[in-house]
Amino acid sequence: MEAAFFDLDKTVITKASIAAYLPTLRRAGYLTAGMALRAAWGHLLFRFFGADEDTLDKARRTALRLAAGLNQTALRRLVRDNLTDVIEPIVYDDALDLFERHREEGRILVLVSASPIEIVEPLAEHLAVDEFIATTPVIDAEGRYTGDVEFYAYGQGKAEAIRRLAAELDLDLNGSWAYSDSATDLPMLESVGHPVAVNPDRELRRKAEEEGWTVLTFDRPVALGDRVPLNRDWVTAATLTAAVGVGVITLVRRLRRPT
Repeated sequence: MEAAFFDLDKTVITKASIAAYLPTLRRAGYLTAGMALRAAWGHLLFRFFGADEDTLDKARRTALRLAAGLNQTALRRLVRDNLTDVIEPIVYDDALDLFERHREEGRILVLVSASPIEIVEPLAEHLAVDEFIATTPVIDAEGRYTGDVEFYAYGQGKAEAIRRLAAELDLDLNGSWAYSDSATDLPMLESVGHPVAVNPDRELRRKAEEEGWTVLTFDRPVALGDRVPLNRDWVTAATLTAAVGVGVITLVRRLRRPT
C-alpha cells in the first residue's frame, strides 16, 4: 500500500492554521490583543526570514506556557465550532484535486502538521483523510494542558512519525508521495520516493531544482463547501457559539482558574 503525505500550512491551506485561528482565540478570551499581535508578527518573521531550531523551540515553549492550565476539551470544542468559518475559505482547490487523484489511485491520505492535534484532527476528519500526524501536548489527569509536549511534529520528527506509520500500516514509502512548501520538511520529503515542492520557499525550491523534484504552484483557494459537504452540526455549533460569545469568554476565564 502507498500513501500521499500532505503538509498542512501553505500546502493544503493558504496560511498557517494557528495564525488563521488567532482572531477566534482572541475573541474567545484565550489571547490578549498584545499576545495575538506578537504571535502574528513572529509567524511573519519565520515565514519570510526563517528561524533556527532554537528560535522555534523558544516559540513553542512560549505557546505551551500560554496554554498551561487550559482545558483541552473546551479548546477542542472552540476549534471545531469555528472550523467552517476559519478554515473553509482558505483550502487550496489544487490540493483537493490531488486528494481525489491519490484516492482514485488507491493511496491513503495523511495530513502531517506541526500544528497541534486540536486543530489538525477536526480538519482531517472534515477532509476525510485516512490518517494524520500532529503535535501532541501532554494533558494532566483533569484534562488540562501541562505546558509540555508528548510529540513535536516538526522537521525530523515528521519523518520519524511517517516511518512509524509506515511500519504500522505496511506502507511502501518508496512508492509514496509527499507534498510541502518548506525546507524544514526536507526530512519528510526525502523519506518517500516521490517528493513534491508546493509553493516552495527559497531553500526548498533550490533543493527541488537540484534533485529534479516536481514543483507545483497552488493559487486557487476554494470555498470548501463547494467541494466537501459541510458538517451542518458544526455549522450550527458555530452559530450558537457566536450568539453566546459573552458566555464563552466567561467560560474561558473560569477554565483558567485553579481547581
